[in-house]
Amino acid sequence: MIKSMTGYGSAKGTAAGLALSVELKSVNNRYLDVSVKLPRALLFAEEPIRSAVAKHISRGKVDVFISADASESDSMEVRVNKALLRGYIDALSAAGNEFGLDNDMSLMSLCRLPDVLSTERRELDTDELLRGLLAITEEALAGYDAMREREGEKLSADVLSRIDEIGRLTGIVEERAPQTVADYRARLEQKLREALDGLPVDDARVLTECAVFADKIAVDEETVRLRSHLSQLRGMAAGSSPIGRKMDFLIQELNRESNTIGSKCQNADIARVVVDLKAEIEKIREQIQNVE
Repeated sequence: MIKSMTGYGSAKGTAAGLALSVELKSVNNRYLDVSVKLPRALLFAEEPIRSAVAKHISRGKVDVFISADASESDSMEVRVNKALLRGYIDALSAAGNEFGLDNDMSLMSLCRLPDVLSTERRELDTDELLRGLLAITEEALAGYDAMREREGEKLSADVLSRIDEIGRLTGIVEERAPQTVADYRARLEQKLREALDGLPVDDARVLTECAVFADKIAVDEETVRLRSHLSQLRGMAAGSSPIGRKMDFLIQELNRESNTIGSKCQNADIARVVVDLKAEIEKIREQIQNVE
């Protein structure tokens, strides 16, 4: 099945106390170009993410956006500086006794004293985080691939319909090419009769001239190669491996054969058919630029 190089996929989940979001989008590109944008705390996961994407995609410019939210997690820990708190209590108790002051210390009032409380971020379990992040990435890639396959189905249907049209036009060329030689012979004999003014026409010379002309305008080899290339394109369109580059090469070959037919033809009707044939080839070429 043909896959498009353009697509989008996203997924969300949690890992190691973090809420994670992964988004992927891609556009056409001759080679594979993966860009991963993620928070500083997740930089260690860049290469594994890049490798996971490369297993699904052979070419295209892919942007991966990863975000992490710790606002609802338990990644923060509150610590009490017990030694400092004990020092505050002892010092305040001693001052109260020395100056005859009431001891009105409370837990909340003590907690407001400088540096009694502190917050620290718990160390992230990078192994657990990476496993979770890769799982979410695979989920996003599954949606991304599904979108590319749907687009690929449309591309395949369009390409196959144009292949059929090129085959039909090739059949017209094959049918009309022999008639061109017959028309040439008729015109040649007519001109010779007019030139000789009643003298007998040398049939052997006419046959020789017609044979030379027929060899000059023969397009049998070109039409055979055209049909061979069309057959290969049909097979590729039904396959599952990335075939964009191979199809692009075959389109160049189709264009070369059609140009040769156009340069050989000595018939206005065939020339018009070649123009239509080249137009269909160009339309396929445009579509294939989006095939992986």
